[in-house]
Amino acid sequence: MTISDELCWIPASELAGKIRRGEVTPTDVAEQVVARIETVDPEVNAFVTFDREQVLRDAAELTAAQRRGDELGPLHGVPYSIKDLTAVAGLPLTFGLAPLKDNIPDRDAAVVTRMRESGGLFLGKTNTIESGYHCGSTDNHLFGPTHNPWKHGSIAGGSSGGAAAAAAAGMGQLHEGSDGAGSVRSPSSLCGVVGLKPTGGRIPQSILPGRYNTWVHHGPITRTVTDNALMLNILAGKDSSDPTSLPDDVIDYVAEIDHDIKGWRVAYSPDLGYAQVDPEVAEICRTAMAAFEELGAHVTEATPAWGNPVEAMWNGVWVPGIGSGYDLVDWENERGRVDDNLIELMHEAERLTGVDVARADVFRGAMWDTFADFMTGYDLLVCPTLTDAAFPLTQFAPDRLLDAPLRRQALEWVLTFPFNMLTTPAISVPAGFTSDGRPVGLQITGRQQADAAVLRAAANFERARPWAQHRP
Repeated sequence: MTISDELCWIPASELAGKIRRGEVTPTDVAEQVVARIETVDPEVNAFVTFDREQVLRDAAELTAAQRRGDELGPLHGVPYSIKDLTAVAGLPLTFGLAPLKDNIPDRDAAVVTRMRESGGLFLGKTNTIESGYHCGSTDNHLFGPTHNPWKHGSIAGGSSGGAAAAAAAGMGQLHEGSDGAGSVRSPSSLCGVVGLKPTGGRIPQSILPGRYNTWVHHGPITRTVTDNALMLNILAGKDSSDPTSLPDDVIDYVAEIDHDIKGWRVAYSPDLGYAQVDPEVAEICRTAMAAFEELGAHVTEATPAWGNPVEAMWNGVWVPGIGSGYDLVDWENERGRVDDNLIELMHEAERLTGVDVARADVFRGAMWDTFADFMTGYDLLVCPTLTDAAFPLTQFAPDRLLDAPLRRQALEWVLTFPFNMLTTPAISVPAGFTSDGRPVGLQITGRQQADAAVLRAAANFERARPWAQHRP
C-alpha cells in the first residue's frame, strides 16, 4: 500500500491547526514525512542525520499528549529540521567537515530549544557546505552534494542547501538555516522557497565558532511566507547565550503580514550597482515587480550609491569570519578531505592585515550611512536574490566567473551579502522560473529592525504571485 504524502505539503500554519483540532495526529504526520524522506532523499541528499524510528517515537509522545488533552505548543507535531552548523545535543555537529565527524555537543543551541519547546517534531539535521564557506553549492567530503530538487545534478545553493532542498521537496515544513553572506537566501532562491535573514540579533545566534559576529544569523526556510513568519515568532527574542540578541519586539509576525502595502515606496535595483545579472533572471525579476504596482505601492528604479562592496565584504567580514575556524583543524594536512578553496580561505586569513580589516570596516560604516540616507526615501529595497539560476554541481560559480579570482567567484554573483554587512532584514521569495524550469528568487529588504515590514511585503507579493502550488 502506498502512503499518501498529502500532509507533507500542507503549510505548517494549517497543519498545526489540524493537530490542535484533533483532525490528524503527529503520528499521522510523521508516517507520511518519514516515508517521503525515505523515498526522495536518496536522490536529493538533504539530510545528514535522520533516524526514522526516533522520529516515530517522538511523534508517538506528541500524539499521546494531544490525546490526553495537554496544552499544546504552537508547533505541536509540525516537522522541522536543523542545519549541521547548529548544535543539537547528542548529535554530530560536523560543520560538513570530515575531520569533525565525531564532534558531539552536549547542549542545544537556543534555536533548537525554542523549536523543541514549541512542540515541533524534529526530523534531523540538514547538509551544508564545509564550514559554511560559500553560498553556491552544498557539498562536502563527509556527506557529498545536495542536489537541487528542480534539476538533479545542479546546485541547491549554500550553505543551507540541505534545508532549502528539503523544504522544496516536501520533506518537512520548517527548516532552520544560517546566513553569513546569503546562506539562507541563496539556496531559497535556487530551490524556489522562502528564506529570511532577519535583523541582526533578532534570533539569538549560536553558530560556532565566532558567535559574536554581527553579520551571521539564523533564519527560517519554508515554502510559504506565513510559515516563515510563524517560525520567526518562535525563534525571535533575547537569550543569554548571545549578548547581541534583541529583546522581544512584541510583534506577532503572522498577524502583521495580513496588512497591505498600499502607498509604500519601493526602490527596485536590478543589480545593486556591482553585479552582472543573467538576462533571463533580470527579466523574470523585472516582470515580477509589476506585482508591487498592482498592490498599490509606488516603484522607482534606484540603487544606493555605496560603490562596490565586494572587497570590503571579503576583507572585513568573510575572510575573518571563516578564519574564526582556523584552529579547528590542521587545514593544510587535511588536503583531500577538505575543499581546496576552503583551505585557500584559511591562507587568505593568514595574509590579511589589520590595515586591510580596518579599511573594510571604514567602507562598511560609510556603506551604512549611504543606505540609511537612501532608505529615508523608501520603505523597501528590492532586487534579484542572485544573478543566476542553478548551475551544475561541478561548478563553483557561474560560467562567466570561473576563471576569476576566488573572491569574485564567491561574491560577484550573489546580491545578498550587502545586507549581512548592514545587518538589516532581507527575504528571498520565488519570482518565477527560467525557460528550462529553474527557480529564480526576488530579494525584498528593509530598514534596520523592519522584519515585520519585509515579511508583510513578501506576503503581499505571494498573494499577488502565488507559488506554493508548484512542486519539483
